Amino acid sequence: MALYVGVMSGTSLDGLDIALIEQSPAIKLVASHYIPMPDALRAELLSLCASGNDEIARSAIAQQHWVTLAAQGINTLLQQRHLKAEDIRAIGSHGQTVRHEPNRGFTVQIGNPALLTELTGITVVSDFRSRDVAAGGQGAPLVPAFHEALFEQRSGNRAVLNIGGFSNLSLIETDKPVAGFDCGPGNVLLDAWIQIQRAECFDRNGQWAASGQLDQELLKALLNDPFFATQGPKSTGREVFNLEWLQRHLAQHEPIAAENVQATLLELTAQTIVQSLQAAQCDTQELLVCGGGAHNNTLMNRLAALLPSTRVNSTAVYNVDPDWVEAMAFAWLAHCCLEGIAANRPSVTGARGLRVLGAIYPA
Repeated sequence: MALYVGVMSGTSLDGLDIALIEQSPAIKLVASHYIPMPDALRAELLSLCASGNDEIARSAIAQQHWVTLAAQGINTLLQQRHLKAEDIRAIGSHGQTVRHEPNRGFTVQIGNPALLTELTGITVVSDFRSRDVAAGGQGAPLVPAFHEALFEQRSGNRAVLNIGGFSNLSLIETDKPVAGFDCGPGNVLLDAWIQIQRAECFDRNGQWAASGQLDQELLKALLNDPFFATQGPKSTGREVFNLEWLQRHLAQHEPIAAENVQATLLELTAQTIVQSLQAAQCDTQELLVCGGGAHNNTLMNRLAALLPSTRVNSTAVYNVDPDWVEAMAFAWLAHCCLEGIAANRPSVTGARGLRVLGAIYPA
């Protein structure tokens, strides 16, 4: 039995998810801890996702704050479980993505793993995406291999859908390599729109979207983005889908009520997921949903309506809390790195072959 900690800070920038897992060899969530992202740090990380003044120094300072927050959370979690640093084999730290442009040969996650090792006294594994990109891959999504390990004992054709800031699918079929790719925006546009219109961080249960009317013309224009016409391997991020992208489309239409824009954005998320799934695996028997989107009842109901022959459930039906799947994945990726196990999947990322992912910072 070995214990690992995973730290995940996603594109939604709402906070840090910290998961403690047991690898023995089955994967088990032992404990979890969540830290909300301070407003100032969130604003700075968001600003670093685009070019700006003095980026190098600002990035260095921002990641110091991010790591200090992560270390506080990890140490709190260990204290709650009466564990010491030496009880943990490694921390898998994803860091915070500020740029992801694999077609230009790079992806950037900031998170100062050296400082995280110093503040916790635990070996840290980080920088999971770069090796896959160096091998010609997208560097994302990395969770399909973990989804396969977590749910491989289930029968039939299944898909695991993570809806965070962006949505990504893992396709798990019997006797076939796992496949997967990003579908497009998950919560990123929904969150951005409600923040500027109602000063709320997110649309709880999709209630505001449910109060609006779908605008077919706007939806058609949004769906015309070239990304949606591409086949996997593919990944995306804020470089493509952001508030400015939405506002450019809105500027070309007659004024639309704010709640109708929200309803249309939810439909965009739902339709791009369903279209991607049906194009890649048309006979999916079960779709398991994790990430923050699993709590959006309006979105979950829409997915179920668009997939009448597929069971649409939260991963909770298999006793896997949807809120912690990604943090668990990076704990597992740390395990794979230390054991020399290749954790990318060329069928997912398009890399030239299997690669051991991550850089190790020993305690």
